[in-house]
Amino acid sequence: MQKEFYDPAKPDGQNSSIKEPISHNGIGKIGKRYLIPARQGRAVRLKKNQSIFIHNIRGNQVCDFFALIDGSESEFLSMEHTRTALGRVYVSKGDILVTNRRRPLIQIVEDTSPGIHDILIACCDHARYQQLGAVSYHDNCADNFRMSLLAINVPIKHIPSPFNIWMNIPVSENNGKYSWEAPVSSAGDSIKLKAYEDCIIVMSACPQDMTPVNGLGVLPSELEFELESF
Repeated sequence: MQKEFYDPAKPDGQNSSIKEPISHNGIGKIGKRYLIPARQGRAVRLKKNQSIFIHNIRGNQVCDFFALIDGSESEFLSMEHTRTALGRVYVSKGDILVTNRRRPLIQIVEDTSPGIHDILIACCDHARYQQLGAVSYHDNCADNFRMSLLAINVPIKHIPSPFNIWMNIPVSENNGKYSWEAPVSSAGDSIKLKAYEDCIIVMSACPQDMTPVNGLGVLPSELEFELESF
């Protein structure tokens, strides 16, 4: 039997993330609000010292956030290295998130939510939903990442763990166990992130509907983002 090789660039399924980029090259317009439909992803290029606002329209939606150095995509925002740099598993306003080369890449400049975000959990993927009991293809953040980059002709070499904005994963002080909880953010909350290098941002409106991470009794919903000038 022929051995199956894992290809990090190949999506396990498709949605409109691959067909509807914000532009053919991922360059956005300053001040324009862009939609990330529920269960989909979008990529946008961010210049050094430029900022991006991400808006949680309904309040319950998690955003899986990725960043890659533009033109050198093997260097990317790394939660493993960020945890080491911060010395903790929670982030706060003012924190700087670093790359897999331990260089500053993203700073949390503003946050109107209670500030509960996650830097522990890998993005959802096809295998995760199979483990949770899905019997057919389920939209997922790994594929949204792949498709968002393929849509602007950026090659994929690796799928990093994301900065899970508004994701609520409390960790027990007693035994280190964590749980999957609903977000504590509210409708209209936003976060402002500043880039320390030219980078490609990928955001996925997480499709998770088999755990409570996008809220109890609600379906995944859309997000919006906009770019700010220097």
